[in-house]
Amino acid sequence: MTIRYPRPLSPGDAIGVTAPSSGVAAPLHARLHHAVDVVRAKGYDVRLGETPTGRGIVSAPADVRAAELTAMLTDPAVRAVVPPWGGELATDLLGRLDWDALGADPTWLVGYSDVSTVQLPLTLRTGVATLHGQNLMDTPYDVPDGLLGWWEVAAAAQQGEALVQRSPRRFRASGWDDWEQHPDASTWTLDTAGAWRRLDGGDPAAPVDVSGRLIGGCLETVSLLAGTPYGDVARFAAEHAPEGLVVYLDVLEWGAFEVARALWAMRHAGWFDAANAVLVSRTHAPDADGLTQDDAVRDALGDLGIPLLADVECGHVPPYLALVNGALARVQHGREESVITQRLVP
Repeated sequence: MTIRYPRPLSPGDAIGVTAPSSGVAAPLHARLHHAVDVVRAKGYDVRLGETPTGRGIVSAPADVRAAELTAMLTDPAVRAVVPPWGGELATDLLGRLDWDALGADPTWLVGYSDVSTVQLPLTLRTGVATLHGQNLMDTPYDVPDGLLGWWEVAAAAQQGEALVQRSPRRFRASGWDDWEQHPDASTWTLDTAGAWRRLDGGDPAAPVDVSGRLIGGCLETVSLLAGTPYGDVARFAAEHAPEGLVVYLDVLEWGAFEVARALWAMRHAGWFDAANAVLVSRTHAPDADGLTQDDAVRDALGDLGIPLLADVECGHVPPYLALVNGALARVQHGREESVITQRLVP
């Protein structure tokens, strides 16, 4: 089997907005509609579903969310689905989705956080690429030099075009903008220096240069899929990735002990058997007494003999790389720069 990619976005295509996890509360509706306007200004027809303005822990009952997501992903006119953001309980959709139907005519599913709870199984079960990148509410922000917006990646050609992204080696440590007071906020202030770091015990100055198929998501959600029909990374590697994998993980809020246990569970389920490298996000998650976040990664993965890179822009700390699950990626890291090059090849 090979990876299948949605066709590239073109001006006039429809973009669906649905909330498979949490909706947007009324005080932030102005931000939601501003983000929709930004996407329209890029030349796309935006179709806003009923769920994005739903209230509560989830935007609507699971059957309603599953139906709206399915309708958008299977509508031939909708070429990308971009939820407003993540949430907590998208996992309740997994048994309600017809995966064969979702994979029949590939459509871009874009986002991160709890959206990866659906993205990962879609790629693993169907071989359809999904796009871990800025969610809708982040779309109005200017993309820092060296990175790509989700709309740029989704519009790329599929026959080997190199999608190159370079770490800005700066990040935002000052928290989130107040979207209620400033719904049109559009500039990330990258106020702190920070480069990728090696955790694997290799010479910190020695260059890393590895390749493989990208696969990953938010650790707090996708780790709970390990060992289930929705998180069979070992099978995906055997069927789709003879080149091996580059596994990326977004650590949001779990403490170091929880991270270590999750990584061990994933390792027991074969997640890293075919890994050529593991990328771990920059995080504000807490250390534990006697175990740091770095220690947690080393404890579970340190003896794999592969590069382990930390502080990668694949998490909840801005800015964000746009990473395609299933894409063939080359990861290069050295003293002067850190680069990911993706090719959307079968």
